[in-house]
Amino acid sequence: MHLLQSGVGIDVIALWLGHENPATHHYVEADLAMKERALAHLQEPCATTSRYHAPDSLMEFLKGL
Repeated sequence: MHLLQSGVGIDVIALWLGHENPATHHYVEADLAMKERALAHLQEPCATTSRYHAPDSLMEFLKGL
């Protein structure tokens, strides 16, 4: 975990640990500090979302199936 927190790439860590395929690093999980740093980079979405309402013609078509 310390290597990951220090910025060492996950591929390098996996190879150091003897993994032939870096995709086998299921044991690596982010700790709370890493999650907090990732969340600090996020921004509130500027777009508002609304629920989709299908037009009546589509609903009638689907009912007829």
